[in-house]
Amino acid sequence: MLGGVNGQREALTRAGRVVVKLGTNALTNATGRFHRAHFEALAADLAWVAARAELVVVSSGAVALGLERLGWAQRPRDIPGKQAAAAVGQSRLVQAYEEALGRAGHKVAQVLLTHDDVQNRRRYLNARDALRRLIGEGVIPVINENDTVSVDELRFGDNDALAAVVAGLVEADLLVILSDVEGLYDADPRANPDALCIPEVQEVTPELLGVAGESGSGVGTGGMRSKLQAASRAAALGVHCVLCSGQREGTLRRVLGGEVVGTHILPRQGRRRARTTWITHALHPRGVLRVDQGAMDAVRRGRSLLPGGLVAVEGDFERGAAVDLVGPTGAPFARGLVGYPASELRRLIGRHSADIEQVLGYRGGDEIVHRDDAALLDGI
Repeated sequence: MLGGVNGQREALTRAGRVVVKLGTNALTNATGRFHRAHFEALAADLAWVAARAELVVVSSGAVALGLERLGWAQRPRDIPGKQAAAAVGQSRLVQAYEEALGRAGHKVAQVLLTHDDVQNRRRYLNARDALRRLIGEGVIPVINENDTVSVDELRFGDNDALAAVVAGLVEADLLVILSDVEGLYDADPRANPDALCIPEVQEVTPELLGVAGESGSGVGTGGMRSKLQAASRAAALGVHCVLCSGQREGTLRRVLGGEVVGTHILPRQGRRRARTTWITHALHPRGVLRVDQGAMDAVRRGRSLLPGGLVAVEGDFERGAAVDLVGPTGAPFARGLVGYPASELRRLIGRHSADIEQVLGYRGGDEIVHRDDAALLDGI
């Protein structure tokens, strides 16, 4: 699970395309207000990176800037209030990036995404192509979730998850997640002064997620757990990921210089093909298919899921929806696109493929989830 620092950091010095995610806590002071002087220092680091590699920025901070402008003391809990704060703060956020990075000669583009923008395969590819074109023109995309129009079912949840999706979209070599903590600790450093920062992680396991905590900020939304989950998703795409503090000047220069900074989550071998990446990281599961051991083993070997291995169906979804496949252990092991709606799948539980037409009155295919429409989750 954990490994010593064994030269893997040298790969970071060769990163040609870098995604940097700046969390709210990396951009605000102790009162939760936008810290302009610190932002300027971070922007100088970003400009340094952009002069040496292709750079994409995923930035929080719009709501914090909106709260400041509106004079609100705390983050609103209602959706219209959050949307209003984001709407007011988003223009101020991108203006801050334009001014700071513009002084170093860099062009900036604002890109706002919702989960709905990547749920659809065509729109996913459109977003990918637009980002690639911006990068090719030497422009730094500054990406944020479109909080003004997002609703809960269409949200990434936090910008950590968005950063992982973006890393896949642009096929990044490195994802750096900056927050207010030094990295992943072996215990809660707020409660245990002897807690040690873990320098390297080979695999994000359920045990590690159990060590991680939730957000301790009243302004931000993502905690260490969400950062680890994002890092795991990036690692599955073959992307190096470093979790570190954005509180110190020069952190990005040290990371790209190969120094031991924060926690380095190592990538898994190879990159997933684009369709698998889309299914795994861009789609919200709309339901759950519980399967037996034989079916789970077959899917893991690259086989399609047949109705005979189906044990239970959870949720209400249509044909073509994304669902999680859950085996006897109770943990999701794969995600796929279903060939039949939930109401019909319940009638097919445990049946042979040859029985489909007799049960349903038609036959859309032998498979519940075709192997070409399935992707293993690899512990995500």
